[in-house]
Amino acid sequence: MSYVEGMFNLNGKVAVVLGGSGVLGGAMAIALGKAGAKVAIVDISTKGAEQHVNVIEEVGGEGLIFKADASSKSDLVKAKDTVLDRWKKVHILLYAPGVNSPTPILEITEEEWDKIITVNLKGLFLACQVFGEQMIAQNEGGSIINISSVSSILPLSKVFTYSISKHGLNGLTRFLAREWAPHRIRVNAIAPGFFPAEQNRRLLTEERKRSIFNHTPMDRYGEPEELAGTVVWLASDQAASFVTGAVIPVDGGFTAMTI
Repeated sequence: MSYVEGMFNLNGKVAVVLGGSGVLGGAMAIALGKAGAKVAIVDISTKGAEQHVNVIEEVGGEGLIFKADASSKSDLVKAKDTVLDRWKKVHILLYAPGVNSPTPILEITEEEWDKIITVNLKGLFLACQVFGEQMIAQNEGGSIINISSVSSILPLSKVFTYSISKHGLNGLTRFLAREWAPHRIRVNAIAPGFFPAEQNRRLLTEERKRSIFNHTPMDRYGEPEELAGTVVWLASDQAASFVTGAVIPVDGGFTAMTI
């Protein structure tokens, strides 16, 4: 095994990817699988999950699919139990569920606020309780990777409640990094820039697109596969052994741009 393979391989690790059926979550689940981890895709909708697992299995990996609501603790416990029945351990947790709405601030209803905060933040809290407890009990360390957003770093238009939830996600990430460092559990976040799926790209006006590109030095959207390197790095106990409490932008330079 080469130096690089040894540094980044995840052989023998078990990863749980919440929100792994979607485009970004799926790309990161596949990256973990290709790096050697056994991958459980857990999502409220399993559409797309089978395709992601097939890719993992085509390269000799192992995957499973479990339907669960990330904001339901009982669902998460069932998912954990299913993973433990199959693979006995959990070493990596990736939290990728997310919902958004462009509603102006004075028109946001309590129901909309509660839905976004519940999925984006409460679900993360519950997932960390359920899977973090398992990692602590195993006493083998671990890596928790939360998917944040550049809207948690710079204020963006049309994402008010979403942005607030991602600020909370960053805070929870740093708090748990501090609390669980003695257990050798690293807790970090990735803050993607603009990675719209094809259907979302078609909905973006030319004005909005140009505004995004003008603030992105690389002058383009990100591709889902461009999150792979960061997620494998953060998952690796060797490559990221001294990295915890970090929020890593993967944004084409968006958060580095001023005027």
